[in-house]
Amino acid sequence: MTATIHHLFTSPGHNYFGHHEKPAGTNEIISHESIKLVAGRGIPGDRFYDWKDDYKGQLTLIDQRVIDDIRAYSENPDLPAGAFRRNVVVEGLDLNALIGKTFRLNGILLKGSEECRPCYWMDKACGKEGTEDLMKGRGGLRCRILEDGELCLGAADLLVDDLFPNS
Repeated sequence: MTATIHHLFTSPGHNYFGHHEKPAGTNEIISHESIKLVAGRGIPGDRFYDWKDDYKGQLTLIDQRVIDDIRAYSENPDLPAGAFRRNVVVEGLDLNALIGKTFRLNGILLKGSEECRPCYWMDKACGKEGTEDLMKGRGGLRCRILEDGELCLGAADLLVDDLFPNS
């Protein structure tokens, strides 16, 4: 299956995660043409790099169609894709179907660990009340990185196989 990677992001710190009943953080979201993935650790320079041993969200993906839907809902066509604070914006993949699956994205072995569930901060991040509800079941995919590699913008191949090691 072929998909398209539209955006790659990292952020050095948390703006929402761990900020319950506190103001949002002000850490920038950094756009990249490519990102390095380190098995069991995450993306160097990202807030979740070496966060915890075997952390379930070493890499996060979101569907471009969800971003487009939120842009329409919020009546903000210029809402940045980085507002969602996911690492990879992809089009052409059923992310929920990858939960619990081991797969290769452009040859890099990943394990879909769980939905990247939206939280109440999405309303603030996207500037429209109800965004969190609209994203439920479509918040993206958290992954564990099982092999080192590099993701780049552009065409991306997906191979899902239950016979991969470490599944």
